[in-house]
Amino acid sequence: MSTLKNLRASQRFSPLKQKISELKKNNTRFKKVYREYEIMSEEQWNLETSPEISVSDDFLDAVNVQTRYLEDEIEVWLHPDEENKTV
Repeated sequence: MSTLKNLRASQRFSPLKQKISELKKNNTRFKKVYREYEIMSEEQWNLETSPEISVSDDFLDAVNVQTRYLEDEIEVWLHPDEENKTV
């Protein structure tokens, strides 16, 4: 798992911080999901970079999957028009 791909929440969505701030104020579901994403992203970063913490690859994969799921959900809120596009 590459730590370069794991950008922390504050870095990942920084270009959209004003929209995030508005959504946090107006949407309790978004606020909860975003906070969980911040926690999971930070935990993932700590697990991947800390020499004192040793966990299995399966556990790291599970944390990564959960973080990605939350990230995808946040992306839908931040870019609602892109959800309707077909690939």
